[in-house]
Amino acid sequence: MKKIIYSLLIVLIFSNCTEKMTKEPKSEEVMKEQKKVVYQVFTRLFGNENTTNKPWGTIEENGVGKFNDFTDKALQEIKNLGITHIWYTGILHHATITDYTKYGISNDDPDIVKGRAGSPYAVKDYYQVDPDLAVDPSNRMEEFEQLIQRTHKAGMKVVIDIVPNHIARKYEGKSNPEGVSDFGVDDDKNVTYKKNNNFYYVVGENFKVPSWKNNYLPLGGEKNSLADGKFKEIPAKWTGNGSRLAQPDSNDWYETVKINYGIKPDGTKDFDTLPEGFDKKGVEEHVTFWKNKDVPDSWKKFKDIAFYWLEKGVDGLRFDMAEMVPVEFWSYMNSSIKMKYPNTFLLAEIYNPSLYRDYIHLGKMDYLYDKVAFYDTIKHIVQGHGLTDNLPQIQNDLSDIEHHMIHFLENHDEQRIASNGFTGLAEKGKPAMVVSTTISSSPTLLYFGQEVGEPGSENAGFGTETRTSMFDYIGVPHHQRWMNNKKFDGGQLSESEKELRDFYKRLLNFTINSSALMGYYEEIHSYNRTNSENYNHRLFSFVRWSDDEKLIIITNFDEAETYEISLKIPKSVITSWKLKGGNYKVTDQLYNKISSALVIKDAIGNVNLKLEPLTSFILKLENTD
Repeated sequence: MKKIIYSLLIVLIFSNCTEKMTKEPKSEEVMKEQKKVVYQVFTRLFGNENTTNKPWGTIEENGVGKFNDFTDKALQEIKNLGITHIWYTGILHHATITDYTKYGISNDDPDIVKGRAGSPYAVKDYYQVDPDLAVDPSNRMEEFEQLIQRTHKAGMKVVIDIVPNHIARKYEGKSNPEGVSDFGVDDDKNVTYKKNNNFYYVVGENFKVPSWKNNYLPLGGEKNSLADGKFKEIPAKWTGNGSRLAQPDSNDWYETVKINYGIKPDGTKDFDTLPEGFDKKGVEEHVTFWKNKDVPDSWKKFKDIAFYWLEKGVDGLRFDMAEMVPVEFWSYMNSSIKMKYPNTFLLAEIYNPSLYRDYIHLGKMDYLYDKVAFYDTIKHIVQGHGLTDNLPQIQNDLSDIEHHMIHFLENHDEQRIASNGFTGLAEKGKPAMVVSTTISSSPTLLYFGQEVGEPGSENAGFGTETRTSMFDYIGVPHHQRWMNNKKFDGGQLSESEKELRDFYKRLLNFTINSSALMGYYEEIHSYNRTNSENYNHRLFSFVRWSDDEKLIIITNFDEAETYEISLKIPKSVITSWKLKGGNYKVTDQLYNKISSALVIKDAIGNVNLKLEPLTSFILKLENTD
């Protein structure tokens, strides 16, 4: 009786959505594209060979990577992994405790810096790069420009961060181009808000350092002349995450101050809004709309910043916490960018699904994080307490914008797959990676070290375990073994780490060369849940196709169970593929280990498969002509 009731529930779950989950037509433009794969690398950690890893260690104790560590060999090996774009994280000059006063850089206060190396999202000078990254800090911009050239020579695009929502509490624009005034120089500090003020002010109150919790002390308690529990800011400014307190909480983004984009304290907008229907207008019409409009000063400043880096040869921008900045600003800036640099890669960190379409269609973003729906769900599946049954509806809900949603399993904010907080074993992420990279035409994001099972287990100081610290000077052990004394050949990797990297290399290279993955999608999971024996919520399957490539993709998320199943291909797919009754050869594209048969009878297909734990098949239908 329980089995009958469960079967009926499965039918009810999928009866409301199955009809919608058929092929989604793609534009000819999308179908002609190559799938993009972005390699996010924390720039100061990539080339660091130092293995000391002392908590709160200095740059001398723990070491730091440099621009020059990205040699031609290193870049070629990254490219060979199946990478099209490198997102160099932490390029811009941000607040740090390391002393660079001999280069004309002021010391930063440990009371308003997270970690010793500092957060890359507390930018101190928007027109300069971080001194940590240069062999010669006085020549740091030239060293970065050479990195751009080497990356392009290797056949990849360059992406860097822009952080429009906030800047470092002690911002000093010492590298401003001629005619560019610094943030806040012309502000009226006697009022909380004014349209052309760059900041919000806590009028009549001075800034106070947070009251530290859980025995935390800046620099771990190390003595420092500036770590005195004080920082002069008169009057206090609103904090980056929106706190309006003169003394922010220790959990606030106290190291940053919020930028004013013309949003009044009551939430109303002090600028023109886009007319109805502008979500269907192109970039040229958006540019025309903003021409001669009175926009807040901060809009102009960040537009100038973006163009400065694009003019240096940067190919893409990743916008931190984009949803905390009004969509009208993005329309203003991104439409201008696209008019001059139409191929610019624009990626936004957004976590509110209700804003997705506005930031794509009105804000002219190319890609958004697919975290709240897709990532969170697939993480739960990997951990064993989520159902693959939830994935079809997620894809259906995003079917109109799926090309704009970037997929990832790791980034600098998320737990490492191999960490105890996620799975404790890197191999458990393999099924999720297959689904993540092949389920849609969206780009894939890979975080450096993910491909060799980096667990992020270091006690770095400010940074917490399970995530590779972005605040501290630290070495990344598994990645260092791949570097192998800067030979970049994986010479020190274990056999299991080599096998994992080989899996990523095979998978990613397949995705960037597959036309089907830029074409049509239909889930067959729900059909098999109700029609195929031994098929349960630990399995997931779907089909992808284009005019010249047809794929059947199935994966087993179970780490212990082997499934022997007859995977069924529904009539809707057989019809779309224009197949007749009979036998068709299908071959696995990951390892070429299996060659099986798609048997079609009465317009229903069957493929007999044995799926061992954590195994995936990307089955390609051989030529049917």
